Amino acid sequence: MAKPAPSPLINREIGILAFNRRVLAQAQDPAIPPLERLRYLCIVASNLDEFFETRVAQLQDLLEHEPAALTPDGLPVAEALRLIADDTHALVAEKYRVLQQAIYPMLRDVGVRFVTSGEWSPRQQRWARSYFEREVLPVLTPIGLDPAHPFPKVLNKSLNFAVMLEGTDAFGRNVDLGIIQAPRALPRVLEMPQDLVEDDKLHSFVLLSSLMQAYAGHLFPGLKVQGVHQFRVTRNSELFVDDDEITNLRTALQGELRARHYGDAVRLEVTSACPQPLLERLMRENGLHARDCFRVDGPVNLARLQSVIDMLPQSRLTYPPHLPAALPGWPGAEPELFERIRAGDVLLHHPYDSFAPVVDLVRTAARDPQVLAIKQTIYRAGHTSDLMEALIEASRNGKEVTVVLELMARLDEETNINWAARLEAEGAHVVYGVVGFKCHAKMLMVVRRERTGRRTEQLRRYVHLGTGNYHTRTARLYTDFGLMTADEAICADVNQVFLEITGSSRFAPLRRLWQSPFSLLDKLIRSIRHEARLARAGKPARIWARVNALLEPTVIGELYKAARAGVEIRLLVRGPCMLRPGIAGLSENIRVRSVIGRFLEHARVFYFHNDGAEDVWISSADWMERNLFRRVEIAAPILDPEAKAKVIREGLRVHWTNPGNAWDMDGAGNWRRARGWQRGRSSHQVLIDSREPETP
Repeated sequence: MAKPAPSPLINREIGILAFNRRVLAQAQDPAIPPLERLRYLCIVASNLDEFFETRVAQLQDLLEHEPAALTPDGLPVAEALRLIADDTHALVAEKYRVLQQAIYPMLRDVGVRFVTSGEWSPRQQRWARSYFEREVLPVLTPIGLDPAHPFPKVLNKSLNFAVMLEGTDAFGRNVDLGIIQAPRALPRVLEMPQDLVEDDKLHSFVLLSSLMQAYAGHLFPGLKVQGVHQFRVTRNSELFVDDDEITNLRTALQGELRARHYGDAVRLEVTSACPQPLLERLMRENGLHARDCFRVDGPVNLARLQSVIDMLPQSRLTYPPHLPAALPGWPGAEPELFERIRAGDVLLHHPYDSFAPVVDLVRTAARDPQVLAIKQTIYRAGHTSDLMEALIEASRNGKEVTVVLELMARLDEETNINWAARLEAEGAHVVYGVVGFKCHAKMLMVVRRERTGRRTEQLRRYVHLGTGNYHTRTARLYTDFGLMTADEAICADVNQVFLEITGSSRFAPLRRLWQSPFSLLDKLIRSIRHEARLARAGKPARIWARVNALLEPTVIGELYKAARAGVEIRLLVRGPCMLRPGIAGLSENIRVRSVIGRFLEHARVFYFHNDGAEDVWISSADWMERNLFRRVEIAAPILDPEAKAKVIREGLRVHWTNPGNAWDMDGAGNWRRARGWQRGRSSHQVLIDSREPETP
């Protein structure tokens, strides 16, 4: 019997795990500075936390409610979960092998040590005990398990300790197990005072788990401690807000945020020394199976090791400092910046170009008496934000400030709720997006009264459209494009989108922009099909794109058709890609590359050759179902010839000509270093050097 043909799609979750393997490879690369390698390891740990909280949790829910369901690539959901478990266990084992065999030895070589309780000198023991009794013991609440104290439902991703005990307590109860949850306020990593370290060039760190291992018995006086074992439970943290029942999104969301910490368990992490009977009890208490349990050779909360990076002098242990380039001739936070934008579009490529001009635009608008209104979408802004403070200042100064603040931005919900309260307290109009459709578009519009003659005035609009968040910190870490323009058609389109979000107007066709969930997918498909028609007519045809994820089956199907018609297709996909490149008769004209390096590739760029016209778009939207159907997204054309050339050169071409940080994908979904990567420079370094003068 013939073997069935493989699905034309690759499993999404396996693609996410493959992305994390590429990140883990950075932690293994000896050419990368030591603390950066530790950072990559922590990023993988953090990514896996979110992977279980969302993707695995959703599949487990699907298995419970629709056991016969199939994943988009055609796998029964039970089979998909089995493959994911196998892949994840292998990845986690490799992650801890890298920690023990590469990261720890490398850090010791540069004078950074993690000292366990068995290695403490008598003076260090006295310090550790004093610290524990003074700073840790008072905030801990041990729970001895008995019929009156059942197993507690520990917080999502909290650090916990199972203490195996022997003896009877003050009330004569036999106690064999106690549970201690470490409050999140406690630091997970401590640096030993320098006078306790034998060499002043060394930095010695102690994990909170080592303190607990040594002194947990102080919490159970009179009982004998048989063992202390870390464990951590990851829970389903998806928020559920009923679109039909909701009356106040902010109030509903605040209630859901409290429940997030106690969702259904999806993963259990324990140390490798955890006895099997204890492990089985922890699984039973949390309703988990063996496939959901991970024995690890190191701290269960590995992402917390990132705090070490901030405690150490940077110098040779991290990447050389990168200062984003100032925009030549930019007037700063002065009204003249409006003249600069009127004179021609301004294109910024972060983090190579400074994010300061975006902050300048809002800050200037807040203070300029000619500015009447500011409208902006906010998806993620961070706990502190000069840009958000400028919006608050604008409202205080009497401007009409409207902020579309997406309260459902994953893991930033609480931060956004806090910003909403501050903005509303200052009189700003705050709109919580559109229920059922996350507002992911990055738009800023300033309305200004300007004199056009001696006696005549008019209102003029200025907009900024971007691929990334209005977040001043991540603008130094993520690669994104931003466009400032006074183009009347684009400004009118932005105004129309704001009316749709804040009011109750119907969708009206836009002149320049593509918009989800209305026109973006249709325009995208039309452009792909147009290239296919050109190819069939014997003309040059080319599609280049750059997205964070490629998962939408309709788009993938159209790309396959275009490839068969002869269109040259090059795709830069940072994360999961469900398309299979290089398959004879299906996709031999398609290449897929992923760029992993110093900066997080975040920009979305679409390029269509269009018979030499070279249409270029920057967008907030990935090629995913959620972006194209369930979010408010924008794609903006780059019309200025110099700006267009810059996007093609820096956003697309550089990643195909500089393989130093590139990975190429084959038709089976395997990723390999791009040819010549060891000799080639990274695209990130090429772009850094393009902004900085070479040192003599």
